[in-house]
Amino acid sequence: MLLARVDGCVVATRKHESFEGWRLVICQPVSATGQPEGVPQIAIDPHGAGMHQKVVISSDGSASRNAVGDQKSPARWIVLGVVDEKSPGVLV
Repeated sequence: MLLARVDGCVVATRKHESFEGWRLVICQPVSATGQPEGVPQIAIDPHGAGMHQKVVISSDGSASRNAVGDQKSPARWIVLGVVDEKSPGVLV
């Protein structure tokens, strides 16, 4: 699992049929201080995260494929949740 920031939405005229009805977002992994770490990832977003919101993403392809209901889907990353606020002393 990674902490990430939503940096945009993916718009596609053609996409894998398992992505029909799913929102795809560009997620930039970030450190606990909010600094970019690594390369952006495209994730399916069942929660409707907004632009620049912090989210928790997972690369568990099995969970992503279960979410879209297609075991042959190319889905790999999924937004597990939207971070509301950071509490003191809690690591995300």
